[in-house]
Amino acid sequence: MVHHVIVDDMEEQHTKHVTYKIVESEIRRLCEENKWSIGALHVQEDHVHLFLSAEPRIAPSLIANTLKGISARQVFKQYPEVKKQVWGGSFWSRSYYVGTVGDMTEATVKKYLELGQG
Repeated sequence: MVHHVIVDDMEEQHTKHVTYKIVESEIRRLCEENKWSIGALHVQEDHVHLFLSAEPRIAPSLIANTLKGISARQVFKQYPEVKKQVWGGSFWSRSYYVGTVGDMTEATVKKYLELGQG
């Protein structure tokens, strides 16, 4: 089920699991605030692909927990009914995947994410 909602004069799509524009804008805001550079960001109905660069002293778990926790609070604040629609009352699952670019180029990773293969 897809709903169309008008927020700040922008049409926004969300399902019972995600509010695309709010999640994307919140992730972008948090990355900018924390000086994490976004290489690619793709918000999908059931997951998010995010390629970012952060200082090595920042633990990947801190990044994931910050992005997931604050974005969930924002969605629930703006759409309280969503909390009743998601399984177990949690917007995000507790799991996440973290990988490093390794021997791939940044362009290769971005292309991979754009094609929705990750």
